[in-house]
Amino acid sequence: MESEMLQSPLLGLGEEDESDLTDWNLPLAFMKKRHCEKIEGSKSLAQSWRMKDRMKTVSVALVLCLNVGVDPPDVVKTTPCARLECWIDPLSMGPQKALETIGANLQKQYENWQPRARYKQSLDPTVDEVKKLCTSLRRNAKEERVLFHYNGHGVPRPTVNGEIWVFNKISRFGLPYGTGLQRRAETDLVNWTIWRCLAFCWTLKLQQCACCNYTQYIPLSIYDLQTWMGSPSIFVYDCSNAGLIVKSFKQFALQREQELEVAAINPNHPLAQMPLPPSMKNCIQLAACEANELLPMIPDLPADLFTSCLTTPIKIALRWFCMQKSVRLVPGVTLDLIEKIPGRLNDRRTPLGELNWIFTAITDTIAWNVLPRDLFQKLFRQDLLVASLFRNFLLAERIMRSYNCTPVSSPRLPPTYMHAMWQAWDLAVDICLSQLPTIIEEGTAFRHSPFFAEQLTAFQVWLTMGVENRNPPEQLPIVLQVLLSQVHRLRALDLLGRFLDLGPWAVSLALSVGIFPYVLKLLQSSARELRPLLVFIWAKILAVDSAEHRTMTAFILAVIVNNYNTGQEACLQGNLIAICLEQLNDPHPLLRQWVAICLGRIWQNFDSARWCGVRDSAHEKLYSLLSDPIPEVRCAAVFALGTFVGNSAERTDHSTTIDHNVAMMLAQLINDGSPMVRKELVVALSHLVVQYESNFCTVALQFMEEEKNYPLPSPAATEGGSLTPVRDGPCTPRLRSVSSYGNIRAVTTARNLNKSLQNLSLNEESGSSVAFSPGNLSTSSSASSTLGSPENEEYILSFETIDKMRRVSSYSSLNSLIGVSFNSVYTQIWRVLLHLAADPYPDVSDLAMKVLNSIAYKATVNARPQRILDTSSLTQSAPASPTNKGMHIHQVGGSPPTTSTSSSSLTNDVTKQPVSRDITSVRPANVGNMGVQYTPHSHQFPRTRKMFDKGPEQTTDDADDTVGHKSFISATVQTGFCDWSAKYFAQPVMKIPEEHDLESQIRKEREWRFLRNARVRKQAQKIIQKGISRLDDQIFLNRNPGVPSVVKFHPFTPCIAVADKDSICFWDWEKGEKLDYFHNGNPRYTRITAMEYLNGQDCSLLLTATDDGAIRVWKNFADLEKNPEMVTAWQGLSDMLPTTRGLARRVSIYLDRSKQGGAGMVVDWEQETGLLMTSGDVRIIRIWDTDREMKVQDIPTGADSCVTSLSCDSHRSLIVAGLGDGSIRVFDRRMALSECRVMTYREHTAWVVKAYLQKHPEGNIMSVSVNGDVRFFDPRMPESMKVLQIVKGLTALDIHPQANLFACGSMNQFTAIYNGNGELINNIKYYDGFMGQRVGAISCLAFHPHWPHLAVGSNDYYISVYSVEKRIR
Repeated sequence: MESEMLQSPLLGLGEEDESDLTDWNLPLAFMKKRHCEKIEGSKSLAQSWRMKDRMKTVSVALVLCLNVGVDPPDVVKTTPCARLECWIDPLSMGPQKALETIGANLQKQYENWQPRARYKQSLDPTVDEVKKLCTSLRRNAKEERVLFHYNGHGVPRPTVNGEIWVFNKISRFGLPYGTGLQRRAETDLVNWTIWRCLAFCWTLKLQQCACCNYTQYIPLSIYDLQTWMGSPSIFVYDCSNAGLIVKSFKQFALQREQELEVAAINPNHPLAQMPLPPSMKNCIQLAACEANELLPMIPDLPADLFTSCLTTPIKIALRWFCMQKSVRLVPGVTLDLIEKIPGRLNDRRTPLGELNWIFTAITDTIAWNVLPRDLFQKLFRQDLLVASLFRNFLLAERIMRSYNCTPVSSPRLPPTYMHAMWQAWDLAVDICLSQLPTIIEEGTAFRHSPFFAEQLTAFQVWLTMGVENRNPPEQLPIVLQVLLSQVHRLRALDLLGRFLDLGPWAVSLALSVGIFPYVLKLLQSSARELRPLLVFIWAKILAVDSAEHRTMTAFILAVIVNNYNTGQEACLQGNLIAICLEQLNDPHPLLRQWVAICLGRIWQNFDSARWCGVRDSAHEKLYSLLSDPIPEVRCAAVFALGTFVGNSAERTDHSTTIDHNVAMMLAQLINDGSPMVRKELVVALSHLVVQYESNFCTVALQFMEEEKNYPLPSPAATEGGSLTPVRDGPCTPRLRSVSSYGNIRAVTTARNLNKSLQNLSLNEESGSSVAFSPGNLSTSSSASSTLGSPENEEYILSFETIDKMRRVSSYSSLNSLIGVSFNSVYTQIWRVLLHLAADPYPDVSDLAMKVLNSIAYKATVNARPQRILDTSSLTQSAPASPTNKGMHIHQVGGSPPTTSTSSSSLTNDVTKQPVSRDITSVRPANVGNMGVQYTPHSHQFPRTRKMFDKGPEQTTDDADDTVGHKSFISATVQTGFCDWSAKYFAQPVMKIPEEHDLESQIRKEREWRFLRNARVRKQAQKIIQKGISRLDDQIFLNRNPGVPSVVKFHPFTPCIAVADKDSICFWDWEKGEKLDYFHNGNPRYTRITAMEYLNGQDCSLLLTATDDGAIRVWKNFADLEKNPEMVTAWQGLSDMLPTTRGLARRVSIYLDRSKQGGAGMVVDWEQETGLLMTSGDVRIIRIWDTDREMKVQDIPTGADSCVTSLSCDSHRSLIVAGLGDGSIRVFDRRMALSECRVMTYREHTAWVVKAYLQKHPEGNIMSVSVNGDVRFFDPRMPESMKVLQIVKGLTALDIHPQANLFACGSMNQFTAIYNGNGELINNIKYYDGFMGQRVGAISCLAFHPHWPHLAVGSNDYYISVYSVEKRIR
């Protein structure tokens, strides 16, 4: 059936099932990004685009060996032959003039690409002239690049020995003997021929010789050339067999590297005594052909074809195009005509300029798509002249390969001559040349090429039609070029913004192409229509490299001022603080968030900006954001206020008063519903602690004294004879280890310096005691890494100490310190930190523990024996100036923490490996010696010391201790919130969310879940409509790891959650399998009293509530592939009343013993509104908005008794509460607090076990007390409509929301099921089976929300599920 449903998303949903479609409209709780991902910044991508070794070619050596009029003896040229050199025919003028003209032309051609370089010509030079030229240029260039251009058309080809040829002008009166040419004559036939010619000329005293012209060819070693040129350099070889030079160059470079290695290894080696040869690693070479190839000699081409391609690419490209057969398609175009193309290369509005623009875009595109990224950056983005030469080199490869000549480069490039983009170039040339005859002859206007518009369209198609995993768009470099055009700029920016929105990878690609300087330039544009797009693009760039448009502007400014003093000063001068303050109340939450972050960063460690903020009352204006409905905005406001008080400059009384005001405002967020806000709160308060360190040290000592001397009763002790027996050994279950703090806090450090921890005991109300010291603390062994782990051995305050200290402060004389005087601010902030250290969310608790222990360490270890004043002095001393140490709060440990066993503590992730559930004890080995070594706090300060005095100067020994303490301080307390917020701009923001994409995997999964829900509702309704005569068919029975205290069916999957005191077990009631079991994380003296499934119709979460008022939300439970993970946690109720938690007055002899600890915490969940109703051992009903993660209402119950049951109806805004005194109270949350209690029923005389409000417009109230009286109320009537009497001694009761059934469990070991008329359907007293034993006392029970199934838990550990007869199912 499921497969059929999967095929059709609407199958089975008729008109009667339209209500099932509301699943799509139900809001999802705790599914925002802050819940689904870790609060940290983006993983930084390698910024390969940012060239740290950017260079420029500052000097160019033009070496021309032409010997005009004389062909080299080893080259036989054709007739006719290519003659043009730099587009000049050397035979059209005298040899010397031709040589000079060609040199001048070559320099002009290079100057088109690098006009600022220093050019030097060397025409038909000697070896000494080349040496002098190269050494001079290298000396002047220093570490910059030098270019060596060699034209060897008038000399023999390079030799295999690694030599090129230059000249040696000989005297007319004699031929010098012993030359290098003579030495090689015997081995080189060519050299021998030349030698004989020269000897003949000298003998005859000829004035002129056609073959030698009194000139001798002299070899120049490439090794010597390397030495003179140094590095970095670029070499261009335009001669036949040029590939030989490249090979020789590499061989000599390798030889140099070996020489360098030898010299480095052996200082006595002869090479080490010589000047070290320069490394050739950063040298680039461009050669006209391979080692065995000759240059083309076609008369229509220039003789220096390679040089023409490198320096005049458009001219040679057009000439080559006209020589192809395809030119016949463009009639009237000749070689002479292309010389008349109008325009200039640097004017893109002219035909010649547009062709040059298109050529640049195409060659850049080919290189970016073919070359590796790092090679592209080196050759095309590092040096302007090198980039131009390599772009033109791609053209040289295309043209010269057509003449069987292969240009060579080092580093070698992949072949590019067949790339598809060359066809686009041919088309652009074709379109341009086709207009040429009419433009020249008739003077018609030039029609611009559609090239760029077409490429933008291709890029748009890629953006629109492409798939997620695809190759980068090849048009990206062209888009960059289009930014230069005003005509296409707006469209190009729009498409570029859409591309960058794809994610950090797209930004990285754009940066690698070279977008950064273009956008930087455009940001200075005055065109208003470009600003939104530019701001968006700039934000994307900054997000990777570290209403919406104003938000992006705020983000950009926040990045500029982040830890950058120059940026802070510039923004302060630009009146940024006042501008940001004007935006604080903007309706867009993201803008409010980034404005607050920007403010926090501009005055971070920048006192001038802080005082500017004081003058503008910035801190007071930020207060309004502390109650913002968006948690991220509240968090940003806390960050801003935290950095506001975190400046380390000396303070005046005025600034101290401001700090106190800010601190007290921040303290109001102690019970904020978002752990992200509370984490930032700890960091903000830590700034205050750093500034006023000595004050807090004194307060810490006072608290530790009070904690040591004040005995405190156990908050929730278990009396003898309770329903929770000691677990027997053979049945010890396997528990999935959790690292949430509650489990960990049961283990304390063995090196605790607080003596009171040795004998601290929390006495139970019944008189028995349970030792609660490091010596015999009981804990689950699942806490694999704790605060007692080696890296935390220096923790002075364990969790138990802090927890006791927190509760002691509520009853002790410390209450006298809490007043309106600012003298008590430090005490109040210390209490806030104590509460945060006991926070149910591990990360919050961790940070607060670090702050508290850092101060406790300084207060005990670093202080000399002195005497602390009594408490009366605390309220009399004047506030002191803050400490000026600027020290940050760090984690305190014996050694820097490692990632493997840290308070791994306190990640929210739950490890998958099961460990024993045995209860073990942890006892430190050296407890006995601690008392001897301990120095009482009372002797550590002199009587004359004022509370806020910094104390005497420390001696050298103390200073050494301080240094030792700081040596293992690892990292500043911080949250990563700002970096996490910046990820928003790095991720796609214009992309349709995946859940809204009809074809996405997430969408398909949701469709499947909603169809499953519809099927469950429909099938369950059919069974209920048949009528239920009995409900005693046991379909599941198993022994739970702990005594069940709360049980909850998942509404749509065959999963049931069973909670014991501090753990949760998940069972598959269809297969009878245990799915999961893990610790909830609550402290050992608390118990789970309520559970709810959130988002049950979709991605389910499990909410647990404990009797200390804490709420935890879990995901990935019952998942074999993922570990259970805490999504969020907060203190749902504070100040749970100890008088009711240790209930002494028995409300009934039938009262379940488990209720002797009070009602605990009770909750009710409204999925439709996202509201959570909470109450219990308090005098209020607190309503939480899970979307805003904040308290929205506190409704006073008006009773002196605890709330035992809650039920609400979102459509009528009614809340029904059952109380321990037997009353039923109805509240309308829409009304004022003084009027919201609209009805009170006092017909029950005992503890109300269940109060239920039917969920429809005319729904009535059903309530049951422990005495067994069932009453039905109409909320509009003052008295009950109907009363039923069932069994007494009830311990649990539930009502089926669909069927007309309710079930009750008794302490007398049976379960009874009744219909709505009070008629008994059946009793369940025995488990099924041949030896069916009697069920235990019922501890909990629950109906399935849809199926007629009943789950029952008893104190004999068993959990069972009952249903209707099988024939009906």
